[in-house]
Amino acid sequence: MPRPQAGSSRPAASLPRGHQPPPPTHSPPFSLRRPAPLPAHSAPRTPDDTFEDFILSLQSSIVERAEALDGHADAKFGRDEWSRGERAGYGVTRVMRCGDLIEKGAVNVSLVRGVLTAERAAAMSSRGRPGVDPAGGQEYAAESLSLVFHPRHPMVPTLRADVRRFRAGGACWYGGGCDLTPCYLFEDDARRFHAHWAAICDASAPNLYPEFKAWCDRYFYLPARQECRGIGGIFFDDLEPGDAFDVEGFVRAVGDGILDSWAPIAEERRRTEFGEPQRRWQLLRRGRYVEFNLLYDRGVRFGLQGGRMESVMVSAPPLVAWDYDVRPEAGSPEARLLDVLKEPRDWLNRGAGTEEGARVRNDM
Repeated sequence: MPRPQAGSSRPAASLPRGHQPPPPTHSPPFSLRRPAPLPAHSAPRTPDDTFEDFILSLQSSIVERAEALDGHADAKFGRDEWSRGERAGYGVTRVMRCGDLIEKGAVNVSLVRGVLTAERAAAMSSRGRPGVDPAGGQEYAAESLSLVFHPRHPMVPTLRADVRRFRAGGACWYGGGCDLTPCYLFEDDARRFHAHWAAICDASAPNLYPEFKAWCDRYFYLPARQECRGIGGIFFDDLEPGDAFDVEGFVRAVGDGILDSWAPIAEERRRTEFGEPQRRWQLLRRGRYVEFNLLYDRGVRFGLQGGRMESVMVSAPPLVAWDYDVRPEAGSPEARLLDVLKEPRDWLNRGAGTEEGARVRNDM
């Protein structure tokens, strides 16, 4: 595995200053109702809540807490309710811009229905999803909450998370996860973040964290750059309700744990001093974030097949930069970050991700 080249200190160039698809001709066999908008303070959830209720309530809760965490009086999440037509579902997009902590944040709910394309159906069938016809043409329902917070401060890591359910062919599957993308590595933060998610996984089953940590390192990998996008977290997909633990209960726990995994880190690091070189590095690292989303992310590629473009691209950072052949000086904080991105660590010494990550990178 190539390592960052030592002894090279090339300064970066100056950075610049900063039809919706038609609804189906018939109604699919899924009920996606559109409830009234949630109040600012959502009522506590009950065991009878549907997954749709859950993600709408979770969105409201995260938005409220994130505004309080940011602290800027004028930085509030807007609300954009959109519809694909009465039969094809709807969504609620919440976006904040120009906060003190969150330079751009998006917390989105999507509850849509449609018909599987042959390309999408073949991809799902190849992953072993029973009941999916690889030729396409089956009706589906997809419900998800996705989140990304791009911080203003270079020392505060970017947070990405989602929880989702997909139904087709008489079956359903759950997915989701949460991962951290820092521009500067603080090992205590990495251990704290991973410990948070290990505890949530362990509460459902003892083997989940090592498996989902390795899965995250595998998924958020850029083969062209031979590096991971960030320091990982957990990622999972295709979980079926018949698995040996409470799958939906676990997915709900993941959703409820998203903000708590990041808020203490963000509060601490936002007080760290930085200058223009650190800001420049932050914009360059955001370039890797965009590269991954456009080249490799399954959700983005699915959305590009007739999805709502504003929702697909809302995860992009507000400012980004690319420069030619940037190589940090050996031993610098920037180089230390790249060392970890080239060789993911087992942050909790639980045998999670190191050997599996190496095997996957060698196979690509």
